[in-house]
Amino acid sequence: MIELAALVVLAVVAFAVFAVAMAFLKAILWIVLLPLRFVLHVLLLPLLLLKALAGGVMLLVAGPILLIAMLAGLVAVAAALVVPVLPLVFVAFVVWFVARATSKGAVVTRS
Repeated sequence: MIELAALVVLAVVAFAVFAVAMAFLKAILWIVLLPLRFVLHVLLLPLLLLKALAGGVMLLVAGPILLIAMLAGLVAVAAALVVPVLPLVFVAFVVWFVARATSKGAVVTRS
């Protein structure tokens, strides 16, 4: 049992050493590649601005089309939810109409 605990402690220590080594390697690579990242950001900034401009133009062109499509979808979903309930609404209307016509307070006008 003690040997198993020793193996677990050894595995945890080995993992900790590996994690520290990888963190150190990551920090070194980050420091070494930082100037390259700055240069790439400066070179790619105009392309990012062009991408944003193109995206805005595309949104202005496709926005109304998407709005119409969303409204059509909303109408379709509303119809899909309302149409199955229509027979129940009709039955309720008939029951209400018959109950209203047979109640004592109903006024029938004859001319």
